[in-house]
Order: sequence, then structure tokens, then C-alpha cells
Amino acid sequence: MSWAEAELKTMDLGDERRNRRVVEVMGQLGERPSASVPKASGKWADTIAAYRLFGNEAVDWRDIHEAHVDSAVERMAEHEVVLCIQDTTELDFNGRKIEGLGRLNYEARRGMYVHPTYAVSPQRVPLGVLDAWMWARQPKTGKGKRAGVRESLRWVEGYQRLAELAPQLPGTRLVYVADRESDIMELMAAARDCGTPVDWLLRSQHNRALAEGDKLWDSVMRGQPLGEVRFTLPARPGRRAREVVQQVWAGQVQLPDGAGSCIQASCIVAREVDPPADVETLEWRLVTNREVNDMQQAAQMIDWYRARWEIEMYFHVLKNGCRVEALQLRSIEKIERALVLYMVVAWRIAALMRLGRSCPDMDAQVMFEPDEWKAAYILNKLPPPQSPPKLNDVVRLVARLGGFLARKGDGEPGVKTIWEGMQRIFDAVIAMEYSRQLQAVGRCV
Repeated sequence: MSWAEAELKTMDLGDERRNRRVVEVMGQLGERPSASVPKASGKWADTIAAYRLFGNEAVDWRDIHEAHVDSAVERMAEHEVVLCIQDTTELDFNGRKIEGLGRLNYEARRGMYVHPTYAVSPQRVPLGVLDAWMWARQPKTGKGKRAGVRESLRWVEGYQRLAELAPQLPGTRLVYVADRESDIMELMAAARDCGTPVDWLLRSQHNRALAEGDKLWDSVMRGQPLGEVRFTLPARPGRRAREVVQQVWAGQVQLPDGAGSCIQASCIVAREVDPPADVETLEWRLVTNREVNDMQQAAQMIDWYRARWEIEMYFHVLKNGCRVEALQLRSIEKIERALVLYMVVAWRIAALMRLGRSCPDMDAQVMFEPDEWKAAYILNKLPPPQSPPKLNDVVRLVARLGGFLARKGDGEPGVKTIWEGMQRIFDAVIAMEYSRQLQAVGRCV
């Protein structure tokens, strides 16, 4: 069973041939994530089949995604806590003739938005994509307003869908994690009204007025600091990695809901101590439904919020590794069918990187097919072992094919070298399969 077949094992599109085609196309895209659809498909017949799949109106992308969610839930059940991170990214298709596109941050730019729920363990291992809003903005009316559904609803609906999923995971506590745009009272009230089956942890955007007339952040910081946290802030484009020390305050608050009631919450303020002169002070203000009474609880909330960076990494893989903004499709509906496959492919690439780091001794066949891990050894001019190797050994070999030098001080490989290495693995697997076919014909003769 291929990784794609295993991942979509519960998929039912009403036609077994259609099911097989989805698995085949996703497997091809997964082996060559950066390639165009024709190059990833390899054969002209497979290219035509992929485009027919994307154009098939009888295929609902949600039915494909549901099968991936089923597999993700199986992985989530192995953890006591799962962080469910939400965020939005834009896909820029400006200059492309694609029906159904909308405006992006500027009215002249055209594209669409994707808002997934990305599940990771507290150790940052990606577990799957649980939900996805995909939409194109309507143009503004003469009064400056947009038609269509209010976009802020995606945050509330995202929580509600997690609440619907929670009963399937009685031994796992789900935690909804999101950045400042999610700081809306409607979301907190929705969680309270359904019994808070999923915890929430939001970066605070509004210094809300409290019931007693004080301001949220000010009231928390009047108390004594609980202590300090230390961590390494990862590098980003235009920003070097650096060590950060933050002083931490926390307090219990009552947030007025605007309807005569209050929501019990905890607020945490983490402010950087003695930042370098050339950088902005790193300060996070968080609100959560969970009780935060001591430094240990506050440090845990800060660590969970820091996991939000994983969805930024996921978007990097989706847009730069899988190059979804280069798709040559004629309508937004076709793009959605392609995107759902690429979203699963991007999850797999990110999972390979994280599992290689956090679970180095895991059996490689959990994530690689036998021909794939054997090809990693052969292309590195090493004899494949007789039994399945460790996952981290194979991940590093794949990354070396993508440019990772694997020197003593190089640390662990990143996602870019992994997705580029996987494309070379795919070519080798094709050669191995063809060699077996030739041998079989020779024996028959």
C-alpha cells in the first residue's frame, strides 16, 4: 500500500476508479511536489487524467479531505494534547485567466485565500489538516463593503468544527491556537455556549475594558511577575535567530461579552527583557480559557503559542515547495480540487522533517515506501540495509540529495532540501519499477 493509499484509505467518491485516480495523482504530486502537473505526472496519459480529475464536477474536494481527516484523527488519538492552529494565507494568481478569483490585499491583485486548521503535537509533530476554508473575495460595493459571508466567521466556524470533532477523541484535549485576528468576543462566547469542548489560546489584539472598568493588559501587569521564560526565536526572512528572555505576568479576568454576561479567562503578558538595540521588543499578550495560576502553567501556554510558527512553515511548503500559485487551471473550483491534494502533500513533507527530528528512531516505513528508502541509499552510493532503517537516517539521506551537506555542525535538514530530494527519489523509484518489469519479461521469455 502506497503512502497516498494509506492516507486516503477511507475515501469514497462513489466510484472505485475515481478513488484510484485520486490516490495515483496525489502520489505523483507527492513525489515531485515542486514540479508542474505534467512533469509530476510523467506520462501524457497520466497528465490528462490529472486534469480530468481537477475538472470533474462530480468530485467534491471535501470528500477527499474528509479521508485525510480520518487518518489525522487516528494520529491525534495517540496524544494527550493536540494543538489546532488556524491562520490564513493568500494565493496570488494575478495575471492568470482563472474564473472565480477575487481581490487580495489590494483591489488590483487577484487570487484566493486558504484558511486551514493545522494539527500538531506539543512537540511540533504535524498530524494533519483538519479543516480548510477556501474562498475568493467579492469586490467592494459603492459603500465600501464586500458582498458575501463575513470573513471573520472563519475563526468562529473553525472552532465549531473542532468542537464537533472533539467527541471522536475522548482521550485527547484539543487546543485552538490562533493569532491576533482571532481575538473576537464572538468566538469566546461560542466556545462558552457549547461547553468549551475545545480549549482556546489566542493572541490578544484588544486591550479590552473589564467589568470593573480597568483595562485588560494594565490590570494583569500591576501584579508581580511570575518569572521568566527563555527560548530561541527561529530565523525568518530578514531576521536572524536569537535567544530571547521574557518576563511573564498572568492573571484571572472577567471579560464582558457585550450581552450582559462575562467570560472567565486568563491573560498572560510576556515581555522581552533587554532586547538587542536593533530589534523590536518581543511582547506577547495571550488570552485563554485555561486557568493560569503559576509560572509553570504560563510557560506552557507560551510554549503552545510558539507552536503557531508551524503553520507558517506549512504555508512555506505549500506555496514554495509545492508551488501551488503556479497551477495552470481555468477555474477556482479546479484549483480547489488540486489544492486539497497539495495540502496533504505539504503536510507529509513537513511531517518528514519534524518526525526525523523528534522521533529519529522510528521505523522509516512509517513514512517511506520500501522503494523510496532503498532509493535514498542507492542515490547516495550506499548499500541499502537488509531491514528497514531508522526514519532520521532516511530523512537525512533524502535531504542530502536536495543539497543538505550533513556536516557535523549543520544540525537537522529543513523542508526545502527534503522536498527537492524527494523529486530525485521519485525518478529512482520509477527506474527501479521499470527494471523489475524488464526482469519479469525476461523470465517469461
